[in-house]
Amino acid sequence: MWPRFSLSRPLVWLALAGLAAVSWLPGVWLRLAVVAFIAVGLYDAWRQVRNEHRRARLAEAALMLSEDGVMISDARNRIVAVNPAFTKITGYAIEDVEGQDPSMLSAGRHDKVFYERYWQSLTTTGRWEGEIWNRRKHGDEYPEWLRVQACPDARGRISHYVGMFTDISRHKAREQDLRRIGFEDPLTGLPNRRRLHDLMTSRLRHLRAGEGLDIALIDIDGFKAVNDAMGVDLGDRLLARFGQRLAGHVAGGVVGRLGGDEFMVIRTTTFDDHDKWVAGLRSHLSEPFELNGHSLRLGLTIGSCRAPEDGRDSGVLFQRLESALYSAKRHGRNHDQRFRPSLDVAGDRQLALVNDLRAALASGSQLELHYQTQHRLDSGEMAGMEALLRWHHPQHGMISPADFIPLAERHGMMSALGNWVVERAVAQLASWRAAGMPAVPLWINISAIQLIQGDLESRLAACLSQHQLPASLLGLELTESVLLDDRAGDIYPRMEALRALGHQIAIDDFGTGYSSLSYLKRLPVDKLKLDRAFIRALPDDPADASIVSAVLAMARGLDLVVIAEGVETEAQRQFLLQHGCPLVQGFLFSRPLPAEELELHQRREPLSA
Repeated sequence: MWPRFSLSRPLVWLALAGLAAVSWLPGVWLRLAVVAFIAVGLYDAWRQVRNEHRRARLAEAALMLSEDGVMISDARNRIVAVNPAFTKITGYAIEDVEGQDPSMLSAGRHDKVFYERYWQSLTTTGRWEGEIWNRRKHGDEYPEWLRVQACPDARGRISHYVGMFTDISRHKAREQDLRRIGFEDPLTGLPNRRRLHDLMTSRLRHLRAGEGLDIALIDIDGFKAVNDAMGVDLGDRLLARFGQRLAGHVAGGVVGRLGGDEFMVIRTTTFDDHDKWVAGLRSHLSEPFELNGHSLRLGLTIGSCRAPEDGRDSGVLFQRLESALYSAKRHGRNHDQRFRPSLDVAGDRQLALVNDLRAALASGSQLELHYQTQHRLDSGEMAGMEALLRWHHPQHGMISPADFIPLAERHGMMSALGNWVVERAVAQLASWRAAGMPAVPLWINISAIQLIQGDLESRLAACLSQHQLPASLLGLELTESVLLDDRAGDIYPRMEALRALGHQIAIDDFGTGYSSLSYLKRLPVDKLKLDRAFIRALPDDPADASIVSAVLAMARGLDLVVIAEGVETEAQRQFLLQHGCPLVQGFLFSRPLPAEELELHQRREPLSA
């Protein structure tokens, strides 16, 4: 067949015409000119043929180098040629497949309807593209993305089919990994929160008459202390073993991990034995876990509910489970709480408070700091002040921090609230310094969230620099619960960094947390604030008297300053004075006051009790 390029090459046509007419031309010179013209035309034709062959070789080389498999079959759909990538992907060489139908590669995953649509598309449009499953020579199945093109001859009849395909096994595996990450907890392999929502919705949808769902949300008590004592690796192994034991106990049910040390159990049942079921969970999970020679018994706090009595929507049930769990935690550790409607009413009230607190933060007008002075017990001289956050609600009046601080922590407002306290306290300290008030440290409370954010040091430094105050005038109080908060991670380096900036650090509510003495051995702190719970019954309660005496003796040994909170009577003052307590804070000396009232009080009675 004459190459198509000749149709657009006038030199070739003129050379052919000259070749036919050369013998009829008169004169030698005219014939020689025509011969030369023929030679040029033939050279042009040869050059174009050579270029066509070069392009064909390059196309063939490209197919040889392609990572995509290529298969060419004839009009009867019999394989006539393949490239090396085909062999690499399928394991079949040209000798194995030549003359065979491509269906020999099929994995058998597609039905007759699939292939009917395949051929219908190829016949009507001349092209098909899509995902198809085939089988390699060694038997394993794999997915490929296949593109097939029908190639007609000069008469328009199909002479060949060219198929090009890509092995997408890795893409499929990556999709599966992403799907697993999206729906599976990586540590335990159990369903995560998102997957649990789906599973609960499915079970609710397929409940039959007489069936119900028992659902429990389980929190491991004091898990951070386990991590600190045994290390994170053993802590992770404990969580995995906990999940395995839970899954084995509720075979046929759903067990998932919501994150951290929280697990969820869902059981479809026809029995009305919810409380007995929860008790069984506790009993089974309270058996000791053996890890590296350690025998551990875990305390558990459980919130539970039952569907459809407590709700028919997974979102509502999740919310009610969390309400039950938080209620159980308020009663103390190792406690159970089943959801009841009164918790929902409380939840509605709390939601309204959350919205109001957001508005208060946005405006800043309802929030204010009150200041309570701290005094030297021997002289009554003022030694410091504590900034206490207050919220004056326009409808409900003064709301206790015990009510709104937990809400701020639970709903992600603690960071903004803490930043507001830092900025307002430092500004007030600068104002007092300019007015000639006594230069004593002002103490503010720091939450776990502020430590997690990672910018506490820079924020404190920026505020102090703006008002030109030394860091020694701003003390930081951390409760023992912050030290035990999993979210804060290892806070010891952070505390060292804060002390290096010049801040004093105190442990607030000392004695009410867990593992207090073990923490004190290595904590970089300057002061202990003895909780008011131990001061209230002094000096009449012998147990409290013994505890206070022991803490004061221990603090002297560790070179720590102790400040007793909640001192309200002269008898308490005398007891603390006799036992060597250097600092006190309480109503006996001053109630928490707004900044203006404190200034007036100090002008009337400067530096005294």
